[in-house]
Amino acid sequence: MKAEIKKNVMTYEGVKALEDELEDLKVNRRKEVAQKIKEAREQGDLSENAEYDAAKEEQREIEARIEEVEKILKNAEVVDAEDTAKDNSITLGCTVKIYDEEFKEELEYKIVGSTETDIANNKISNESPIGKALIGKKEGNKIKVESPSGELKFKILKVTR
Repeated sequence: MKAEIKKNVMTYEGVKALEDELEDLKVNRRKEVAQKIKEAREQGDLSENAEYDAAKEEQREIEARIEEVEKILKNAEVVDAEDTAKDNSITLGCTVKIYDEEFKEELEYKIVGSTETDIANNKISNESPIGKALIGKKEGNKIKVESPSGELKFKILKVTR
């Protein structure tokens, strides 16, 4: 029996960002590291050449990232917020403003696929506890999210696509 390949649910922006990164890795970063390796080789004895070792390690990291990005893109399933929500419910790609009832503060998150998560830029996964609770809900709905510190309560203030 063949193993089920997990699809990477992503937004158009997420796919575009990965495609741009892949292009940069293949076109620019590979050339840069090849130049570093060439320069380190020209210094002579490779057995004690820290620059050569560092450049080879960087090359391994670049190739591993290329492989990782290609795998993500190969299994990407693009979801468009405009196409998926006929009833104005929250879907992947939506930006959602919520009110945290405990801390009395407004928060804003963009719901993205797990490979696009970037909490520093308020992008949360549709698989995260808050993301899961928001999917399918609408403006005005209240949600409860279980967390290690107890139950969190939010009110959905605004949904934008």
